[in-house]
Amino acid sequence: QVQLVESGGGSVQPGGSLRLSCAASGLTFGGYTMSWYRQAPGKERELVASMSIAGVPTNYADSVKGRFSISRDKAENALYLQMNSLNPEDTAVYYCNARRVITGTTYWGQGTQVTVSS
Repeated sequence: QVQLVESGGGSVQPGGSLRLSCAASGLTFGGYTMSWYRQAPGKERELVASMSIAGVPTNYADSVKGRFSISRDKAENALYLQMNSLNPEDTAVYYCNARRVITGTTYWGQGTQVTVSS
């Protein structure tokens, strides 16, 4: 059974950094595209960044390009999101997402809150 557990969220001042982690179990990265999404209060969930089954970053939201970086550690079966130069508009619940390429089945973590404020 696929399980995704996010961690690393918290409160940070504008301009600060956070690194989110997603511990993945029940899957191997070679069969899944991995992504980070976020949902701010009153807004729809949006894609932040994606990574292909080969481990190549494939998509970044325009609002995070140059500031966020998605990566993974195959040995640890973990996905990461390094977030730099955070601003209040980045405040949201961040979700880890895994999509099995063969079937299209999608899995979500429980989310981790990121709050950027002074």
